Amino acid sequence: MHGGAVHTSGPVLYWMHRAFRSRDNWALLHAAQQARYLGVPLAVAFCLAPTFLDATLRQYDFFLNGLEETARSLAEANIPLILRSGDPAEEMVRLCTELTPALVATDFDPLRVKRQWLRTVTGHVRCPVHEVDSRNIVPAWIASDRREFMAKTFRPRIHRHLQDFLTVVPPLQPHPHAWPTLPGSLDFPALRARLRVDRSVQPVSWPRSGEAAAWDTLDTFLRERLAGYGQRNDPNQSVCSNLSPFLHFGMISSHAIVLEIGRRGLHGEVVDSFIEELVVRRELADNFCLHTPDYDQISGFPEWAQRTLARHRHDPRPYVYDDAQFDRAQTHDPLWNAAQHQLVASGKMAGYMRMYWAKKILEWSEDPAEALRIAIWLNDRYALDGRETNGYSGIAWSIGGVHDRGWTERPIFGTIRSMSEAGCRRKFDVNRYIHTWTPGQPSLFPASRTL
Repeated sequence: MHGGAVHTSGPVLYWMHRAFRSRDNWALLHAAQQARYLGVPLAVAFCLAPTFLDATLRQYDFFLNGLEETARSLAEANIPLILRSGDPAEEMVRLCTELTPALVATDFDPLRVKRQWLRTVTGHVRCPVHEVDSRNIVPAWIASDRREFMAKTFRPRIHRHLQDFLTVVPPLQPHPHAWPTLPGSLDFPALRARLRVDRSVQPVSWPRSGEAAAWDTLDTFLRERLAGYGQRNDPNQSVCSNLSPFLHFGMISSHAIVLEIGRRGLHGEVVDSFIEELVVRRELADNFCLHTPDYDQISGFPEWAQRTLARHRHDPRPYVYDDAQFDRAQTHDPLWNAAQHQLVASGKMAGYMRMYWAKKILEWSEDPAEALRIAIWLNDRYALDGRETNGYSGIAWSIGGVHDRGWTERPIFGTIRSMSEAGCRRKFDVNRYIHTWTPGQPSLFPASRTL
């Protein structure tokens, strides 16, 4: 919460930039409650950054399709969506100057660029700004006030507060105070026309976008795949939730998912494993990025990992590939190439393979800093859930030992945990995975096989 005098005659704005949904959205509900209390109109404001952290047409298309659905839901609740384009912080300052709001509510996000946006806005607007964590079940600043170094230290903190925050989210009610004159706003075609992104990475068609699609995906997972979730480390098994793009863009919340699991009376080992990934691991990723501003640099690795990587920095590499070779899956390893093809073709990668994929980038790059850069670039370029705290922490785990411990010392890796093709072969049918994802072969997502 940031200070400033309340202009009680002005409207309330909800600056939406992480939780893109009208349902189960604590920040939106807080803004609506404040607007009803003050007796003033409420609007949701969104500013599209024409470029954003290596996002391509693939991610923008998925996101904007979902936002159009959310705009319709907001309109049904008498809440307009104001669309702008440009630098989000500058545009929000400009909009606040125009509307003199009584209050601005906004989403919590620990990424550096988002923290800078918030600092700019709070430094220039005259009204209070309330930051609401609608992404985590336990708000990040309550879960821990410091960086947690392992899941085993963070898990008790989450479970200590979990039931306190797992309250039923009230539905969004129609807002009683209409705008006398709507502020200027772009339409969606105009918004899309202002994109300045790489259009060579095309949208994928396997996931529909939006809040309704997110709930349909959850329903299918709980009915058809959750029972097999224990096999999730086998990338040939279709047992994962497929919820990561929807969670990344805030089209559904982990809060709502956990409540739905409870409502259906689901329990057992696989449910516990899923909730561990959904809640503990995802919220640990937010903790990492919040308390590690250099989360995408090797300086963000734990000290033991930095030391061991430095000792082995000049170890001979069996292969060294450049950006283009990694990008085009032109390595000597058919398994790694298949994983990269899956990422390029479908916008996602099996979780176990994403670990192998990142660790091999470390093994085949000139140095750890270069490996980290390449892994983040490829992930953010192709993955629907790129530019996410989960991605940064997962890559940092793979390359820099974040949330892990030291293992047996090896060339290049030092005491960072390594992975091998032989280890993969002990866990799943590697040949089947390669066959599935090598171009020209059948795909799990046939409609998205254009590379």
